[in-house]
Amino acid sequence: MGADSKCAAGNLARGVMSFALACFLMAASAAMGGGDGASAPAAKAPKPGIFTNPMLVTILGYDSDSMEPFLSRDGSILCFNNSNSSPDTNLFWAERIDDLTFQFEGEIAGVNSTALDGVASMDNANNFYFVSTRSYPITLSTIYRGVFSAGTVTGVALVPGVSRNQAGIVNFDADISADGNTLYFVDGVFGMGGGVPQSTKVVLARRSGNGFVRDRKSAKLLHSLNKPGLNYAIATSASELEIFFTHFDGTSPAIYTASRRSTSKPFGKASKIQAITGFVEAATISPDGKSLYYHKNDNGLFPIYRVTRP
Repeated sequence: MGADSKCAAGNLARGVMSFALACFLMAASAAMGGGDGASAPAAKAPKPGIFTNPMLVTILGYDSDSMEPFLSRDGSILCFNNSNSSPDTNLFWAERIDDLTFQFEGEIAGVNSTALDGVASMDNANNFYFVSTRSYPITLSTIYRGVFSAGTVTGVALVPGVSRNQAGIVNFDADISADGNTLYFVDGVFGMGGGVPQSTKVVLARRSGNGFVRDRKSAKLLHSLNKPGLNYAIATSASELEIFFTHFDGTSPAIYTASRRSTSKPFGKASKIQAITGFVEAATISPDGKSLYYHKNDNGLFPIYRVTRP
């Protein structure tokens, strides 16, 4: 690994939820001891325009790191967490003023603990999903959910059926589909020495009763996302015909996208979004599909940026 790659890896350790989880695994090492879903009707393959014009997003009343952004399915609320490298990463929210301006409202009540809590996602019914390491040494699980209303999440509990129940494998970067029936997330494999994951794999699970069951077709449906390198930070459009994710090739993370004709079909070839440059991660798409938000390293601070398309 050259000097540039070492620098990127160091930045990545601060910038990615998965790598913050690695620090948790190091602390927990002693405790660890050393169905097919229904297909949606066929649709035309999306032919999106090209994203351009990166612009800084302002969160009035907040001036610290704003990472892992998630824009609610109606576009009115922006959720995010502070630095992933913090010993006590927490979730926050802001209300939309316009596409580039949000009003900070504070911590999201009911979700934050003394552990790492981050990576928000919501469906159309305001079922709120997030990642927390609070119980991993006991449950080997990290994905939680509750119900969001006016800045508070109630009924917080682990999501059944997601964890592989194997020490050293951590689920992170969960994204719930708009209809609430499909959960996209990452299986990250970590060594006991911590550091970056040894491998990552984007997978999906389908709702089954109160929980989820991993889809046996997941590997086929998401084949184009699981390219060599590390792949994480998934975000889906409302139709699930477009998907966005972060890919790290050992040099610098970049944001990619892929599309498909139907939710029963695999995603096509993934392509890098060329207008998004620098150290960037964790996209989220607006309800109309015209604005894409993400966080970026700006001289050590992680604010949110936006690109647009016709």
